Amino acid sequence: MSGSEKKIPNHIAIIMDGNGRWAKKRGLPRTMGHRAGAKSLKKILTHAGELGVKHLTVYAFSTENWKRPQKEVDTLMKLFKEYLKNEKNTMMKNGVRLMVSGKKEGVNKELLEEIEKTEKLTKDNTRITLNIAFNYGGRSEIVDAVNKIIKDGIAEITEESFSKYLYSDIPDPELLIRTSGELRISNFLLWQIAYTEIYVTDLAWPDFNEAELEKALNTYMKRERRFGGLINEK
Repeated sequence: MSGSEKKIPNHIAIIMDGNGRWAKKRGLPRTMGHRAGAKSLKKILTHAGELGVKHLTVYAFSTENWKRPQKEVDTLMKLFKEYLKNEKNTMMKNGVRLMVSGKKEGVNKELLEEIEKTEKLTKDNTRITLNIAFNYGGRSEIVDAVNKIIKDGIAEITEESFSKYLYSDIPDPELLIRTSGELRISNFLLWQIAYTEIYVTDLAWPDFNEAELEKALNTYMKRERRFGGLINEK
């Protein structure tokens, strides 16, 4: 991998798009695309940890995804529960801390219990944090934060103090990757990605592998992050 290791992003966020289209292209049910996507997540999480990435946030299920056919929604819930059960040992072995960001409303009790158990089991792992945005919406996160602030009776807020009311306490992502070629944010991390670099690939998520992750990182490392300023501004 080219470039300085010092410029590896601390936090990468990924919109894992294209599972359904990947399956349709192969004459398979959409559910098979989601299963293939889960395998890609396992590979990318492992490789990101090896490269020195400290936080990986993935968009697994949005608050809008409830509008999908019930069979597909049920499969996604089942797949997430299977993923947690099957990957516990690997997470412990690889030093992965699991966090799940999103609303609990609508999520079945068994899945919520599995999430809680896995978060508790892995809470002291420090190599990499896997933050799964599940039943998540960026606008809902901001509204929920505002309601918490009102409940706490806080009259004045700063950007820094506001961030503490968001779903997770991890730093903002430096790089956002979106697969399957779509050029939109899709209600993902609206507050956190204010100055995040964006990388879009036409590959569907099940086809996104370790080499593609490195390609995205090499592109990121060639960019000059200005945060609203000028290059070499004095």
